Amino acid sequence: MKYRKLGKTGIKVSEISLGTWQVGGKWGSGFDDALAEHIINEAIDAGVNFIDTADVYEAGASEAAVGRVVKSRSEEVFVATKCGRQINPHVNEGYTVEVLRKYVEDSLKNTGLDCLNCPLHIFAVPPTEVYYRPEIFELFDRLKDEGKIKNLGVSVEKVEEGLKAIEYPNVNTVQIIFNMFRQRPSELFFEQVRKKDIGVIVRVPLASGLLTGKFSSDSTFDKDDHRNFNRDGAAFDKGETFSGVPFDLGLKAVDELKKVFPQRDNLAPVALRWILDFPEVSCIIPGASKVEHLNSNIKAAELPPLTDKEKVAVNEIYDKHIKKHVHHLW
Repeated sequence: MKYRKLGKTGIKVSEISLGTWQVGGKWGSGFDDALAEHIINEAIDAGVNFIDTADVYEAGASEAAVGRVVKSRSEEVFVATKCGRQINPHVNEGYTVEVLRKYVEDSLKNTGLDCLNCPLHIFAVPPTEVYYRPEIFELFDRLKDEGKIKNLGVSVEKVEEGLKAIEYPNVNTVQIIFNMFRQRPSELFFEQVRKKDIGVIVRVPLASGLLTGKFSSDSTFDKDDHRNFNRDGAAFDKGETFSGVPFDLGLKAVDELKKVFPQRDNLAPVALRWILDFPEVSCIIPGASKVEHLNSNIKAAELPPLTDKEKVAVNEIYDKHIKKHVHHLW
């Protein structure tokens, strides 16, 4: 495993880290504590030292599992948790200093971790208007002074939100969707994070599994799986599901990617390697509902960079099939 600096936090994190939305089972299928702990332990054994969770993942079960494992290990493992998505309706007016303070304190109780082991607290994709309210960001300075957090980050839907967030000096990291099918962050956003030394945490790196190359037009998903019910944004931003790419169109583009990488039965490592070829990226947080998924993701760190020819081919597929559907939206 290789490690990169997480922006101005100074922390060195594993290039391939772990997201824990579905770590205890498939999306929508319930949470298995034993499976979650097994996957997290295997990740740490493989050199993963950064784990991302959230208070809404399985109603806190993910946070609790992460906390149990991290406390049981001797290695230094950094944890990021997120707050804000519990607000219902999820609108700007629901974001208040009092509400967010309670979420942070509840997360610390749920994980059982103190500030020393929980260095990063992240807004979970708040509405765009929240980024224009300084009092919300000032709250996290007070929480830091109280010893409850060490660093603040944001998780964004849009490049606009990321650019606004990093205007606040206490924002050290940004979680953003970036992959072969969501390339806009590599433009102005990456230019600005370089200037401001912001840590970039890439989420949804495999476009909800689409970029593994394992799906077909016959693939089905559980009724409670967001890949079934949120393709048009019925429950939350549609960009979270298949990165906002229409499923059938995504399959067509993936078929062309398979021709670029003909020796790859599983495209996931190549898709992750493509992300790692951008030096602005601090780490990637793919999820894993099985140890096999974890092992596949970790292989990306062992691959050589893509060739110039491969990069050009990926960009051509994006321009031909994907760009007009996603580039202007996020």
